[in-house]
Amino acid sequence: MTHTHRSIHFCPHCGTPVQSQLRHGEYRPTCPSCGWIYFPDPKVAAAVLVRKDGQVLLTQRSYEPDQGKWALPAGFMNAFEDPEKAACRECLEETGLEVAVTGLLTVVSGREHPEGADMVLVYEGQVTGGTLKAGDDAADARFFNLEKLPPLAFRATRIVLGKE
Repeated sequence: MTHTHRSIHFCPHCGTPVQSQLRHGEYRPTCPSCGWIYFPDPKVAAAVLVRKDGQVLLTQRSYEPDQGKWALPAGFMNAFEDPEKAACRECLEETGLEVAVTGLLTVVSGREHPEGADMVLVYEGQVTGGTLKAGDDAADARFFNLEKLPPLAFRATRIVLGKE
């Protein structure tokens, strides 16, 4: 079984131990009793690029991976959550700033590390309220000049800021 399947040991429907079987072109945890097949859902994150006076808003990571490096305000979407609202929620949680999404900038795909997102939806946003103050899993939150950026975490941030 691949890395993403290691935690699946029992069928969630009947409790039978699963077996790795070739199904739909890939080895997947499969229940030999009821036929249930595990299909992992992609992990999706939402981020927001906020510009102000020629600067961009970044948050400093409190935890690994890339602890101490800086990234766009971002985080995982909840099930059934609107992606734009997720980007706004993450920005508020990490920076104290309320933002309004003005458009979808890009979608960056490719998981960088085992706990990472399979795709990051990056929106553009404008500050509508709040007070800049780091929160949640951000150690710091600041605006930076594009020519004087700190060490950056995550491919999506580097792509959006033209550093990859």
